[in-house]
This record gives sequence, C-alpha cells and structure tokens, in this order.
Amino acid sequence: MAEKMVTIYVMGKPYEVPGDLTIMKAMEYAGYRFVRGCGCRGAFCGACGTVYRTKGDYRLKVGLACQEVVQDEMYLVEIPFFPGNKATYDIEDLKPTADAILSLYPEVFRCLACNTCTKACPQDIEVMEYIQAALRGDVAKAADLSFDCILCGLCAARCPAEIVQYQVALLCRRLYSRHVAPEAPHLKDRLKEIVDGTFNAEMDKLTETKQAELAELYNNRDMEPRG
Repeated sequence: MAEKMVTIYVMGKPYEVPGDLTIMKAMEYAGYRFVRGCGCRGAFCGACGTVYRTKGDYRLKVGLACQEVVQDEMYLVEIPFFPGNKATYDIEDLKPTADAILSLYPEVFRCLACNTCTKACPQDIEVMEYIQAALRGDVAKAADLSFDCILCGLCAARCPAEIVQYQVALLCRRLYSRHVAPEAPHLKDRLKEIVDGTFNAEMDKLTETKQAELAELYNNRDMEPRG
C-alpha cells in the first residue's frame, strides 16, 4: 500500500511527499539537493537546524531536519549558518569560575530565565538550567547538563536575550575537563606511548595502504550500535 502523501511547503512552495519521511528526506524527494546543511544525517553534527510552522498553530517550532518527520501542511525552511559570538581564550589561563565565564560571555547576565532555549533544543537538554549554573560558577553542573549538546545553534537562534548558549556550554565543558575533572591515568599512559613512538609502525603501514583497502577497513570497523 502506498504511503499516505502529505503537503509540505519549502520556502512557500508546496510539494506532495510521503508522510513517513524526515524533513531532509522529504525535501530530497521533492527534488532538493543538499550541498550544505546535511552533515551526518544522524543527529550528531547539528548542521540541519530547521524552523517550521504547522497549520492552525501560531507557534514557531524548530528541529533537526534529519530527525523530524514531516506533517501535513508543514511550512518549513532550513536555517543557513549564521555567526555567533565566539570568544577567543587560552584554557590554561582560565579558572573554573563564574568570573571567567562572564568575562568571555557577559551576555549571560541578560538571561531572562524564559526557558525558550530549552524548548528549542532538539536534544531535550535543560539549556536554561546550564546557563543558570554557569552564572553561579557551577562549571561541573553546566558541563554535565550540556554534555549532549551538538552545537546546532537553535537555542541561540530563538533566545530573546541573544545569548550564545552553546558556546557557553562548550567553555564550561573545557573548563571542567582541564581544571576540575581528575586526570585519567589511561590517557596519560596513551600519550606517553604516542611520544615514545609505540604506534609509528602501525601509522606507517596505514599511510602506505591503498585507498580501497582503507575504505574496507573503515567500513568494517567496530562501531557502537545505534539505538
């Protein structure tokens, strides 16, 4: 039995597409070719942030085009890359404190606690909560709450206070990793092995391997199964 067809609108133009497709696959079905804004297609890279509305609903909704399934009478558009404020810093020179965070991202002070950022997050991350933790200087909590962030930017796109939440999250995770979390012994051992040349022979072998054989090794590698 043929899949039920639904109508979607891309930049205002209507298309009939199967109703069980994701936004990305539906747009490709309609004839669009993704050159940018497609990335991993598995909700890991955050490249396919999409804004849409549905018929009869005044709310502006957001999602990832590779995950969100189309709905009938969905009006949508993918968000192209747009720059966000990204501070430059040397993590070695910083301390895991609120002052360090606010000196680089003072706009965090403007947080209205409206929770719009959390509602926009396609990963269901408690964005407002980690921003509040960053304001308090609780780097460990901010790092933990933002761990699944894929830097799609949808939180910042919807924030009325114009905070770049995902950059604050990245800073907190870096501060936690460098200055708070205990050093992992196995990582120290692995770095020593690299310096000592333990893997040089294996690397030399790989650089001399033909591309077809490398592709086969890559495709047959051990991978964590997807849920």
